Amino acid sequence: MTLYNPAVAGLRYLALGDSYTIGTGASRESSNFPSYLARRLREEAGAPVQVHNPAVDGFTTRDLIDRELVQVAAPPDLCTVLIGANDVVQRVAPDGYRRNLGLIYDFVRSFDLAVGRTAALSIPDFSRAPTASTFDAPAALSARIDAFNAIARQEAQGRGFLWIDLTEVSRSGADRPGWWAADRLHPSDAQYLKWAGWIWESLGAAWVAAAS
Repeated sequence: MTLYNPAVAGLRYLALGDSYTIGTGASRESSNFPSYLARRLREEAGAPVQVHNPAVDGFTTRDLIDRELVQVAAPPDLCTVLIGANDVVQRVAPDGYRRNLGLIYDFVRSFDLAVGRTAALSIPDFSRAPTASTFDAPAALSARIDAFNAIARQEAQGRGFLWIDLTEVSRSGADRPGWWAADRLHPSDAQYLKWAGWIWESLGAAWVAAAS
């Protein structure tokens, strides 16, 4: 986790989330998608980017509210939010997920960022990971992921956030060798890289414009 250094000029990027944002399963920290986005932005815009990534493996929406939002001491210039997989696993009620997500999104909306600079990302489908059946039957997990994503999309778009669907991308290589990390649950470097490329396609132009 890095905090913003006010002595360093450049864009400030806040990445809120859980294991998918911190990059659990990746071979190195620089393989998570926020690091990739920051590198692409530096390359495309030629501007320095500070990343604040307070995400923690296992966090639910409630954890994010209690333990990540309190770390945000200054508004960012760019923001992504990816949270909900652990709410699915812990069987949080849909209304509880909607309520918590609304609190998170309202906090982010208070930054008053221009359109395209805030992106809400859908929960990837981990139901076909080799060890996912320890949580529930794959079909049941996948159905809950879809239901929670419908909530997240509605809440995000209602606040004017860019919505990026990672779910189909995560499903696209589910049976491919090398798609899953050594823990047989989280994404491998290859899957994280695929996500990052898809995210950049959706928000890259807006983020490059933010640097100009």
